[in-house]
Amino acid sequence: MSTAATPRVVELTSPFTRFAGRLLVGIGYEVVLAEPPGGDPGRGEDPVGFAHWHAGKRSVTVSGPEEVRRLLAGADILLDGTTDGTTDGTTGGTSDDTSDGTSGGVDTTGLDHLVHVRVTPFGLVGPRSDWQGTDLVVAALGGMLAQVGDPDGPPLHLPENQAEHLAGVNAAIAALLGLRARRRGPGQLVDVSAQACVAAALEAGTLAYLHEDRVPPRPGRVHPLVPHGLFRAADGHLGGGLGGSPRMWDALLDWLCEQGAQADLTEPRWQDPVERKKHQEHVFKVVQDFVSTWPKAEFAERAQDRKLPWAAVDVPAELPDNPQLVARGFFTEVDGRTDLGFPFAFPEGHRIRSLGTPAPGQDQALLAEERQVPVGEGDFGGPALDGVRVLDLTWVLAGPYCTKVLADHGADVIKVESAGRPDPTRFAPFMHLSRGPHTDPNTNGYFNEVNRNKRGIALDTRTDDGVAVLRDLIASADVLVENFSASVMTRLGLGYDTLREINPRLVYVSMSGMGHTGPRAGWVSYADTVSASSGLTGLTGWGPGDVVGVIYGHGDIVAGLQAALATVAALEHRERTGHGQHVDLSQLEAIAAHMGTSLLTGARSPIGNAHPVWSPQGVYRCLGADNWLALSVRSDDEWAALCGVIGRPDLAATADRKRHSGLVDEAIGAWTRTLPADLAAELLQERGVPAGAVRDGRQLVEHDPQLRARGFYVRAEHPAAGAFLHEGLPIRLTRTPGSIRTPAPLLGADTEEVLREVAGYSPERLAHLYDTGALR
Repeated sequence: MSTAATPRVVELTSPFTRFAGRLLVGIGYEVVLAEPPGGDPGRGEDPVGFAHWHAGKRSVTVSGPEEVRRLLAGADILLDGTTDGTTDGTTGGTSDDTSDGTSGGVDTTGLDHLVHVRVTPFGLVGPRSDWQGTDLVVAALGGMLAQVGDPDGPPLHLPENQAEHLAGVNAAIAALLGLRARRRGPGQLVDVSAQACVAAALEAGTLAYLHEDRVPPRPGRVHPLVPHGLFRAADGHLGGGLGGSPRMWDALLDWLCEQGAQADLTEPRWQDPVERKKHQEHVFKVVQDFVSTWPKAEFAERAQDRKLPWAAVDVPAELPDNPQLVARGFFTEVDGRTDLGFPFAFPEGHRIRSLGTPAPGQDQALLAEERQVPVGEGDFGGPALDGVRVLDLTWVLAGPYCTKVLADHGADVIKVESAGRPDPTRFAPFMHLSRGPHTDPNTNGYFNEVNRNKRGIALDTRTDDGVAVLRDLIASADVLVENFSASVMTRLGLGYDTLREINPRLVYVSMSGMGHTGPRAGWVSYADTVSASSGLTGLTGWGPGDVVGVIYGHGDIVAGLQAALATVAALEHRERTGHGQHVDLSQLEAIAAHMGTSLLTGARSPIGNAHPVWSPQGVYRCLGADNWLALSVRSDDEWAALCGVIGRPDLAATADRKRHSGLVDEAIGAWTRTLPADLAAELLQERGVPAGAVRDGRQLVEHDPQLRARGFYVRAEHPAAGAFLHEGLPIRLTRTPGSIRTPAPLLGADTEEVLREVAGYSPERLAHLYDTGALR
């Protein structure tokens, strides 16, 4: 009998689990693909896609429930994408399953050790738990589609299955949280809803409604909050804008003046950021006139020389020419072809250079192997990260989103800022979301959403005493997370070599835009510029040359999720080896890893809301203003069902639906225009056709029955902002659940408590630090 060392994962694959399996391969876990006799149908239907998703995994063919159970007897984790709705098993033989007693079609009774991660389009409970979901439909019902596209046109689908990727990274995090909890008790069922994963990843899409009673229109090619957007270059497009600080505006204006392109922007009124935001269309036109004369790559390089956040919009086929990705060894060979790599090097900087696709059943001997799986003693029921202390030096969105995930699942997250340099989302006027004056640093709904469950201290790290305090906090931390530019920690005298001397067991996660090494390590980046460099922006649009782009913080949220995964993976690695480590996460690599098969397929231009194979797939106008229905047809049976629902059985025999897409879309559109989107979706779902209304922030909160049944939006009281709804947790661990326990901290509210409790400071020491200005 072998003893478990490297965790073993069994994957019952689906579009919503396959990325989770790939990510677990990337952190060195043994992932076993359980396939039907003869192999997964995807091998023949999409061999390129199958290779991308499943290279590096092992393969066992199973012919029935007994063989599945034999495989699971030696597994640590089950990634379960089954959606057959059977209810004859409970996870781990425990009673802490979902409220309706179901755990899916796999009977795991008696497998107390197993972390059973169910990943489904809409979750295991709720009135729509049995609805059919594709990436497009989940993106619509989760709120993503409402955030992309032109305000007077249809919502636009993000390319390369971004909803599926969000479900996948959340499922991977869920698996590792379950493993960590198993050190203090048995395995458990984990319920991951892809819709909830999307609804929790909208940046300000829902927050604007929760905190200002407004629903922003689709922003077109301009960010809804930050003064950034998509600009035409002489040979393509650029992502960028005015930046987020007075220095950036001054540097851009100096450049315009040097080139004689400043127009009226030297007038004193344009020094006011509120005035620039109010008349942004005019300012952007001046910038656009300047940008349009430059080749995209040259402009980006010249802008970055001035520390301005601009990037060329590249498509995936151009990524192998990106010098930063090449220098950092991002790419992975899959069956001899260059493919996108993993979101971070792990463990301890290890890169996977090549992977092969397993033959069906090539690891059949695993069925006969007896493998001992450890289970912790006791029945600890607290959150999975209880007892983990995280020092949070992050700000804005990407980093705080990472530490929010950790805090939601029980980590003691200590956010470090100061009155002299607070998190910009506390005070930046264009990012402030509240019903009151936009001058109170404690009332911004944007800040308060991503910093709930944290404690906050006011520490000025620009002083020697402040850095000394920080070193004392590092000495007792389990984790340090920061999303500064690459050189900041070294300038503070806190490079990784120093951090390791202070605390050899520290897990240090840096998450700069480009990473700490490589020729572009010093580049300034925002979410939109990272998306531009990753290929995501270049594939978001309606066709060749008609690029719309991703003008909200999707890239930041992806980076935050991947950093959370890296953190929990590093904590698990430390449990097995005793070693801390530095995870040098590049936000560019994180979002590029979410670009699916685009490099292997050579994707070069957007395809709108269409699907490369299925037809029809699209978004159709419904009854009422700006109401839309998303639907996908994956098979001839679904097509026949749709034709029956819309009253056009004569179309069921249409050959080559994709070639006749105009006729098909006209027939569907004529039907949807007469119906509310929800009713149209219900009629189609009753016949097994994936369909869903496009939800905006108000509709998600007020009208979505599935999110309401899951208790997704959680009301909590904030001492300055009052009571408001928070976005909930898409990961539901049934035995060790996370929760929203405390509101975001007031600026510096926990300074003395933390320094007394964590650093052991005396009242005299605290008084001295106040006197020197280190605490403020």
